[in-house]
Amino acid sequence: MTTWKPARRTPEAAAVYAAAEADRTARPERYRLGADTADAVIAQATRGVGDSLLDDPSEWREGLERYLESAAEDGRLNALGVKAAFGSAVTRLRARILTARHLAAHPETTERRLTPPIFIVGGWRTGTTFLFRLLAADPRLRAPLSAELGAPWRFADVEGKEREELLDSSSRAQDALHLLNPALATVHDFGTRLPEECVLAMGTDFRNWGFSSTMRLDGYSAWLAGQDLAASYTRHRRVLQILDAQDGRRWVLKAPAHLPELAHLAAAFPGACVVHLHRDIVETVASGASLFSVFRSTYSDDVDAHDVGRFQTGQTELWLRRALAFRDSPSAESVTVLDVRYEDLVSSTSSVLKQIYAAAGLAAPSDPDGMVARYHATRPRQAKGTHRYTPAEFGLDENELRERFAFAPRP
Repeated sequence: MTTWKPARRTPEAAAVYAAAEADRTARPERYRLGADTADAVIAQATRGVGDSLLDDPSEWREGLERYLESAAEDGRLNALGVKAAFGSAVTRLRARILTARHLAAHPETTERRLTPPIFIVGGWRTGTTFLFRLLAADPRLRAPLSAELGAPWRFADVEGKEREELLDSSSRAQDALHLLNPALATVHDFGTRLPEECVLAMGTDFRNWGFSSTMRLDGYSAWLAGQDLAASYTRHRRVLQILDAQDGRRWVLKAPAHLPELAHLAAAFPGACVVHLHRDIVETVASGASLFSVFRSTYSDDVDAHDVGRFQTGQTELWLRRALAFRDSPSAESVTVLDVRYEDLVSSTSSVLKQIYAAAGLAAPSDPDGMVARYHATRPRQAKGTHRYTPAEFGLDENELRERFAFAPRP
C-alpha cells in the first residue's frame, strides 16, 4: 500500500537537524518537555519584562501545561521540534504580557471602532488562502501579516520605513523554515509580506486549534475540544484594535480554525460577514492530511500518514458538526453567512467575488475579472510546485468518508 513519505531533506537542512540531535545527546537537560517545564517557560517569557501584567493563571496555566505535556507525550518530536514547542510556548506567553502592557499604556485602544470584518472560513484546503489573499488585493480591505499578528504592539501606529524595517527583521524565522522544509511552500506558500491567518495571533491563553497543524498534539486537541474560547476571541478583537489604522479599511481575515468556534466569533464580531467555503469531503480531508503531514515533518522524523488521516477525519467531523450547530442557533442571526462552493470559487471567481461584496455590503470592484487576472499573474498557482496526494496515502477510504460525512450536505 502506498503511504505518504516526507521529501528527502537537502544537505543543508540535514546538517541543521544532525547538529540539533548531537546537541540533544550532549546536553539532554536542554531538551526537556512536559507539564513540569511550565515554570521554565514562564521564567523565560517574563525575563526582561516582568510578570506584573501576567494576569490570572487560571486563564492560561492549564493550557500551557496541557500543550507542553502533549508535545512531550504525543509529539514524536525531533530535537528541533522540542526546541520549537518550548519556544512557541515562550513566545505566546510573552505576547500575552506585551499585549497587556500596550493596552495598559493605551487604554483608548479598546474603544476603537472596528467595521465588522469579513471572515473566510471552511475546512482545511477549501480555497480559504486563495480567496483571502485575493480579497486582500482590494485597497479598501486590509489583511494582517504574520509579523503583525505575532507582535501587534510593535506595529501599533507604525508606518512607512519603520514598518518596512520591522517586517524585514521578522523574516529570519520564515527563511529558516524554508531552509528546513522547502516542501512547505508547495502546500502553503508563506512569506513576510503575504497575508496570514488569525491563528498566529491567537493562543496566548494556550487555546488554539492551529497548534495541532504543525505538531502531533492528540492529547491537547482532545482537551481543547472541551474548552470555552470566548475569551480567546475577545483577545483577538483587541489585537485587531491595536493594529487598526482607523483609515476606513475593513479587515478581511481567515482561518479554517474559526469553523468550530463560529459562536464565539459572532459574539466578538457582531455584524461580521462570514464566507464559508465548501469542498468535496474526500478532497478536504485528504488534502488537509497532506498539509498536516508536510507541516509536522518539520518537527518530527516519525510522521505516520495514516495516523494523520485519522486525526484529520476526526477533527473535520468535529468542526463541521459544530459549524452546523451554530447555523441552527439564534447567535447565527448576528452575522451574515455566505456559502461558497470550492468549484465555483475556482471556475467562476469573478461571480463569487460579486456575491461576497454584496453579502458584505460593499460595492464590487469595477473590474473583478482584471482583479483576478492580476492576482494570478503575480501569484501563479503552481509557481512553487504542484501539491500531489491521494486519499489512500493517508489510509482514507472514499466511500467510508462520504458515508461518515453525510450529515453535512454541501450547498
